[in-house]
Amino acid sequence: MTAQLPPTMHDKTATARLIAGAKWAFTTRRVDRDDLAGLSKNYKDAVAGDLVLCQILEIGHHRRIQLADRRGSITYPGDLVVVCLGDRYAPDQFLCRAEITDAPIELAAGGGIVGVVEAAHMRMDDPTKLLPIGLLKNATDQVMNVADYALPKLPKNNDVTVIGVFGASMNSGKTTAAVSLAHGLQRAGFDVAGIKATGTGAFGDFNAFDDAGVPVTDFTDAGMATTFKMPLERIEEGFDTLVATAAANGANMVVVEIADGVFQQETRAILEGSRIKNRLDGILFAAPDALSAMGGVMVLERYGLRPFAISGKVSCSPLGAKEAADVSGLPIVTREELWDQTVVTELTAAHLRQSNMRGAA
Repeated sequence: MTAQLPPTMHDKTATARLIAGAKWAFTTRRVDRDDLAGLSKNYKDAVAGDLVLCQILEIGHHRRIQLADRRGSITYPGDLVVVCLGDRYAPDQFLCRAEITDAPIELAAGGGIVGVVEAAHMRMDDPTKLLPIGLLKNATDQVMNVADYALPKLPKNNDVTVIGVFGASMNSGKTTAAVSLAHGLQRAGFDVAGIKATGTGAFGDFNAFDDAGVPVTDFTDAGMATTFKMPLERIEEGFDTLVATAAANGANMVVVEIADGVFQQETRAILEGSRIKNRLDGILFAAPDALSAMGGVMVLERYGLRPFAISGKVSCSPLGAKEAADVSGLPIVTREELWDQTVVTELTAAHLRQSNMRGAA
């Protein structure tokens, strides 16, 4: 099945009709669809974050696409989707390069990241294949990019308390730890906001904060479909804007999740020296086992940081938690303990900014 292209790529009415039934991915959720005025085949100049209309050719690993309204939609061959060109780094899934030609491309993340998959974990099925139909253009003949719809840039805010959540790797329990910490702090009386500062655009982590009753933004709100290969300065600017926006909306405590493990290149750059590292008032570390807990603490200490506690998957095992506590000298806390207002107040008391002390009252 092949989509019927509009008679001219500059025919706004025909293009709008073509896209009317398309599924818009989560990464496009801030885009004003009324800006759409045409399609472009100028793929050679495409950059990460550009919006692409594609048709699904063959269903692979991702059998659903995460929609802009934050629900999953089963996909079928022939479906039209609006997604973002982007790079992806996921050791447990795909390595993807932000590149597009007339040839089929691949869906690297369910939140709507497409490009050329260069490598995959051996347990992964082949990626879902898509036929690019055109880059979306606005009325000024410019290709539409998620960066065009970012929150207004704001200078850094130095008043709110910012707690960072790092992990040993993908799937170490970072999101559960971050969301549980945010929920517990909220129960302790703080006005809490959640932020996902780096990663790949997807609604899983976003929805997890929302389910916990915690207002949340992520790097897609700062105009990045993914942060892999983004310059550190741009990631820092996004972080500053997200923290300042949270503060402007009433937060006095911000929990920031940093994606992937401490060896991922953007995470490593943050730890080696960045405004993000310098802005953190405290760190919670997530680890899958005791060895990862010990190694993670050693890596953080190399950068002059020490977490106030360890959580993540290791906390699910009483024996693993005891081992981790023995080798790290840190408390190991389960998600249920992080929900407890007394526990989180004690864990974070030494890290609060003076202006936020009222939250612990």
